[in-house]
Amino acid sequence: MLKAIKRFVGVVGVALLAFRAIGSFLSWVDKQDETQVDAWIDEEESEDA
Repeated sequence: MLKAIKRFVGVVGVALLAFRAIGSFLSWVDKQDETQVDAWIDEEESEDA
């Protein structure tokens, strides 16, 4: 019985960590979308397109 409780607590802990990691990753992605990207573009390549 004690083993089952320990496993359940472990599974819940891992699940909480996974949700937290996914949430922070999605937050990071959202912040990346908001920042302006100054990409260097080769003028010759853009003329060829």
